[in-house]
Formats: sequence, structure tokens, C-alpha cells
Amino acid sequence: MVKAVAVLNSSEGVKGTINFTQEGDGPTTVTGSLCGLKPGLHGFHVHALGDTTNGCMSTGPHFNPVGKEHGAPTDENRHAGDLGNVTVGDDGTATFTIIDNQIPLTGPHSIVGRAVVVHADPDDLGKGGHELSKTTGNAGGRVACGVIGLQG
Repeated sequence: MVKAVAVLNSSEGVKGTINFTQEGDGPTTVTGSLCGLKPGLHGFHVHALGDTTNGCMSTGPHFNPVGKEHGAPTDENRHAGDLGNVTVGDDGTATFTIIDNQIPLTGPHSIVGRAVVVHADPDDLGKGGHELSKTTGNAGGRVACGVIGLQG
């Protein structure tokens, strides 16, 4: 089993820990807890770069190794890093589990060393009709991020 973790922080008080596990060539299980967010849906993505030198802005676009359009996690046509939305409760916290086949922890399309980003707004899953729907899901600003690193 391969394990990885990302610790999220932001200047806006959003914090969280995201754990990733993968058994063999199976899907990757993502478990996370976040706090400090406004209630509702927030876009949740793996971004291409593990660069946080300019905060979350330097993490680049969504991780998209095969050049597809933005979409929902269940869509055939989606960026590998499109993990949909996390739901934040009235207390500003979210606890979630996502199981996904397009974010391996090993191999040529590994997400280790990339960043995970939580956005200010809901991801429209590429179906919102906005000019940004097919690239970012129109999910708004980047409110927290962290680099995905292997665990021992």
C-alpha cells in the first residue's frame, strides 16, 4: 500500500489534512477533513504543480495529463484532477471520502508532488455554461492548498 498526505493552510484561516491511499493498481482513496470554510459546496481538485511559492496561485491548472476538458469525477471526459466538490456544514467543517481511479500515487501520472486545492465556490462540473466551466468548473478563488507528499 502506498500512502500520501497533504496539509492545507491558507491566509484566510482554512486548514485541513487530506490523506491518500492506494493498494496496488487499484483506485486511490482520499479522506479529508477541512475547517474554516463557508457552508456549502467547494470545488476540490488536484492541480498540476506542487509549487506554493506564490500561495495557491502557483499550483498551476488542474492536473490533466491526457488533455481532456473539465468535468465531474464520474465523467469520461474530465481532468484527472477533477474531484468535484466537498460539502461544508454549517459549522464550517467538512469530512469526506472520495475514491477515484485517475489519481494514482505511483507511475507516470502520479499525483505525488502536486498540490490539492480547495476553491471558494462550487465546481459546476463543466456543465454551468460559464466561459470557465470547461476549464475550471467556475469554482472561484483558491482558498487553501497543500503539496501531496509520500508517507512512510
